[in-house]
Amino acid sequence: TTARTVADWLVSRVRERRELYQDDAVAEIERRFGTRFLYDNANGNLAISREVLREFTRLTTEDIVWIRTERMWRKRERGDDPGRQQ
Repeated sequence: TTARTVADWLVSRVRERRELYQDDAVAEIERRFGTRFLYDNANGNLAISREVLREFTRLTTEDIVWIRTERMWRKRERGDDPGRQQ
């Protein structure tokens, strides 16, 4: 399993469900792929590795956005601002 494999899984989840909360993604990654692609962030919480997030971002620059206040990704909608973060 590679970071790209995990990123591909994340992409498919968002596209299937139209949204994916970061906490749910972390739990699923841990269950499916183990902790190799996670790390303890500054707050002591498990987070998705930067390597996986770089791959994910590269794969989804046009059709998936990050909603910071909700800590979730979702499919881009008409009326969204340009760029990744909404």
